[in-house]
Amino acid sequence: MSGQDISINGPDGSFSGYLSIPASGSGPGVVVIQEIFGVNKVMRDIADGLAAQGYVALCPDLFWRIEPGIQLTDQSQEEWQKAFDLFGKFDVDAGVKDIDATIAHLRGLDGCSGKIGAVGYCLGGLLAYLTAARTSADASVGFYGVNIQEKLDESKNITQPLMLHVAAKDQFVPPEAQQAVKDGLASNNHVTIHTYDDNDHAFARVGGEHYDKAAADLANQRTSDFFKAHLG
Repeated sequence: MSGQDISINGPDGSFSGYLSIPASGSGPGVVVIQEIFGVNKVMRDIADGLAAQGYVALCPDLFWRIEPGIQLTDQSQEEWQKAFDLFGKFDVDAGVKDIDATIAHLRGLDGCSGKIGAVGYCLGGLLAYLTAARTSADASVGFYGVNIQEKLDESKNITQPLMLHVAAKDQFVPPEAQQAVKDGLASNNHVTIHTYDDNDHAFARVGGEHYDKAAADLANQRTSDFFKAHLG
């Protein structure tokens, strides 16, 4: 397994991404979609973990239009404020275009099988949902996605498998929003939703305030099984 920063050509310019390749040198691709903290150690570790499972993992810098190369942590109030500022300025539609370009880049790599998954967290959870609706990804997973309830009109475009992990006590996604998402997606048999009753937002972020190892392990195992089923 080896990781490196690379350049990805998108419709509006080139941007960086962290690429992690499995020891075998080949496998299905997975786009890792960042939280509001940029392509930081948490995202890089997730990409490396996927590479250890045999995937060619690529985490694109989706904040490049605002400020390239952002790597924040969740450990200080100053960094949280910076992260929320970036989130407020972020263009979701442009971000999905960048994810689409990242998918194309992965498919073009010699070591990639051509099958592509996507997994996103927080902001990336919303983007994973939109990736399922707007791109050619073969399977997508969203962890505690925010504002999905505002994009439910796009659910009719989801024709490949999508798994959503929902934190029942998510401080950024109130119960009525969670219910709207469940109701809005109930008729789409490509969508699977798992709810974690006792967990808050970012329960799978290692080192985070709300990290819950048991819930994270369960969600990660479900994601692993899901990718094995659909990307093999």
